[in-house]
Amino acid sequence: MTMSNASHDKPAMDPALLAKLTGGLGDRGRVAKICSSFGEIYSEFFPDVIKSETGLDVTVNYLGCEIGYKNHLIEDLSANVTLVDATLRNWSQNITLACGNGFVITLMEHLLGATADTIEEPADRLLSIIELDLAVMVFDKIAKVLRSAVNAPGGFEPSLSAPYGHDMRARPQEDRPDEFAAAINMSITLAGIVSEFSLIVPQTALLKTKVTPPKPKRQASSNSAEWTEQLGDQVRRSHVTLEAKVRLQDLTLRTISKLMVGDIIPFRDHGEVRVEVSANSKELYVCEFGRSGENYMVRVKDTMNSDDELIRHLMN
Repeated sequence: MTMSNASHDKPAMDPALLAKLTGGLGDRGRVAKICSSFGEIYSEFFPDVIKSETGLDVTVNYLGCEIGYKNHLIEDLSANVTLVDATLRNWSQNITLACGNGFVITLMEHLLGATADTIEEPADRLLSIIELDLAVMVFDKIAKVLRSAVNAPGGFEPSLSAPYGHDMRARPQEDRPDEFAAAINMSITLAGIVSEFSLIVPQTALLKTKVTPPKPKRQASSNSAEWTEQLGDQVRRSHVTLEAKVRLQDLTLRTISKLMVGDIIPFRDHGEVRVEVSANSKELYVCEFGRSGENYMVRVKDTMNSDDELIRHLMN
């Protein structure tokens, strides 16, 4: 008579049931109600936070929540978002914040002096280096509202990773079990341009939380001007790679096909050689070609646009 191994015969417990028993998965209605409380707080308080920092008016609306495994919820986000990984001591070590790139791009244009009537719907693209710096501020403010709303013991500040693109997210470790979470989704509108941001939070944190409205604080009106001035100074000190284009003499295809190393192609211009200088495919200056000692150089003769227009071009 053979004895069966009881440990092998015993079926593994269903992950959802185990999570419910250990506080990691709650009733859908209960989770939705908690998420709705977050949505109400962000709708009421986040516009004031953005106003105090930038002087700009935004509108925030709660869009609802999605429930499921955390990694799946992040994968389901739009590819046109930037993410940060966040922790809040005594609350959760596994928070993910997401913000639509369109909001950061539009916010940057406003801070650089563009007016609402000149700003168009931003293209789906990754954020530039300087826009990522601005995203740090945006995520910091999203996290500060979260911290105030959950009132975690100890009053610790959130810890945030550097922002990164959705397609740059590291693949989850296969041997690490995923958590049940909720994605709290909100729209944010600036000058008619609508984008979204989300909080993806494990249910282990949500289910033990009583969401409380932050205490309103009197914001100094000088914050906006000072912060915008600092951003503008940072933009102007950023390094930009320039490219110079010189028109060459027309040659026939027969001649071009027979060019050899050492052959010379003359400039098209005679006398002063016109050079067009550009960056990020945007034409900036008209220059003349010359030489200073042993170094070749170009001398600026004319500009294509005003200073502010050049800066906005380079941000795209």
